[in-house]
Amino acid sequence: MDLKILEIASDTENNKNIKNHTHAAKSKNPLCGDEIHIKLVIADEKIVDFGYQGKSCVYCQATASLLSKNLINSKKNKINELCDYAKSYFSKKQEIIEKKWSFLSKLFDQKNISRKECILLPFNALRKITTK
Repeated sequence: MDLKILEIASDTENNKNIKNHTHAAKSKNPLCGDEIHIKLVIADEKIVDFGYQGKSCVYCQATASLLSKNLINSKKNKINELCDYAKSYFSKKQEIIEKKWSFLSKLFDQKNISRKECILLPFNALRKITTK
């Protein structure tokens, strides 16, 4: 495992419960039991706050940490685009990451393909938020 992934996962600034959330979803991996809960505060179609909690592996935690840091102050409609990109990245076995998603480069690496379900779990929860 890459030490950078451990470093990213250990940044728990947004690993928190947001009581006054406007949107929430959870996702569970039936194969390993990992679970992630994501709560957002969205105002005027903009993500104002992002909190996550869960019982999950380091890959899932790292993904949630990166998403929480990079989606605050983003428009809600960016979530769908990002979730689509994440899913297609691993299914199409891409080698190059689009510049606007470069913050995910340590996780979006073909050497992590065996952990793609762990990496995609927070994206699955986010997708549920946008489809409600």
